[in-house]
Amino acid sequence: MKKTIHLIAAARPNFMKIAPLYHELAKKEWADPVIVHTGQHYDINMSDAFFQDLRLPDPHIHLGAGTGSHAEQTGKLMIAYEKNLLETKPDMVVVVGDVNSTIACTMAAVKLQYPEPNTNGLNRPVVAHLEAGLRSFDRSMPEEVNRLATDALADLLWTPSPDGNEHLRNEGVAEEKVARVGNIMIDSLEMMREKIESLNVCSEVGTTQGSYAVVTLHRPANVDNHQNLEQLCALLVRVSRKLPIIFPVHPRTRKNLESANLLTMLEQEPNIFLLEPQSYVRFMNLVFNCRLVITDSGGIQEETTYLGIPCLTLRPNTERPITINEGTNRLCDLGNVEDYLEETLSADAQDKQPPEFWDGKTAARISEQIEAALLDAGEAAA
Repeated sequence: MKKTIHLIAAARPNFMKIAPLYHELAKKEWADPVIVHTGQHYDINMSDAFFQDLRLPDPHIHLGAGTGSHAEQTGKLMIAYEKNLLETKPDMVVVVGDVNSTIACTMAAVKLQYPEPNTNGLNRPVVAHLEAGLRSFDRSMPEEVNRLATDALADLLWTPSPDGNEHLRNEGVAEEKVARVGNIMIDSLEMMREKIESLNVCSEVGTTQGSYAVVTLHRPANVDNHQNLEQLCALLVRVSRKLPIIFPVHPRTRKNLESANLLTMLEQEPNIFLLEPQSYVRFMNLVFNCRLVITDSGGIQEETTYLGIPCLTLRPNTERPITINEGTNRLCDLGNVEDYLEETLSADAQDKQPPEFWDGKTAARISEQIEAALLDAGEAAA
């Protein structure tokens, strides 16, 4: 009997993480992978376009969470997903990353009791967290709270790097629950490399390869405070006079720029190119061909490390320290980012090797973990 496996997708990085795993599981006779789109992000360029780029089918289940406060989103998702779980009775739920959907679907699944044991031998689905063990140690970040709670509740914890295992060990997590599988974002990148490299998005914008910076900004600490946002805009103007900037503007950031009357300030700069959110393939083509990245995002710290592209992260901390220790990432603030920019532009390119298991084969390792967990559990129950 096939094992039903729910793959939970919400924000943009989730789509990149479930795609390789979906394709890997779809090849297995024992697996029935089901894509659950929570609807946390519903903008066409932030969700549906990623399914197209990554050759994913339309979501099998759509929970339609929409926007709202953290509590509203989490509560609505728990209610919607619990109803679906009782109808579909999956053997496993795979949650990824650290968004509200991650913890909401985890809590709904671990609290559930099916009327009768499932084919996995349990009265609820096995819950696995992909990208477990990451820690910023900053609980003012909603993502950190989601990570901590998800890792405390999930049955299986799949980490991307050794620091994840170390964090979980320090928190007292049983070793048998944890496995280092690698970075599945790299699987998506390699799966789409040919298509990514076939484009030349920067020429459409009006710049040339290797001559511009890519900027992404969306963290509340950076864009929700008008004073901080104004300082960031002034920084981008100064940087653009040294290096052209391509800035795909997150909907949250655009809304705040408009409300603070700062959007025009950026639009008037000839070397700042403001774009709508880009599909995964188009965005990664911009990253492939840039001189450096300025960001407050998470995943791009990993992708630039893998590609050997300098990354300046406008945050006081990162849940991905391996990108600093072994990669090309540097943490910055408004006071030192320009100094680091000058150092980066004047430095010779570094030839760094990607961290272990960042090799495009993470989905295959996860598939082995799932098969062992579900088939062994089913056989034991039988």
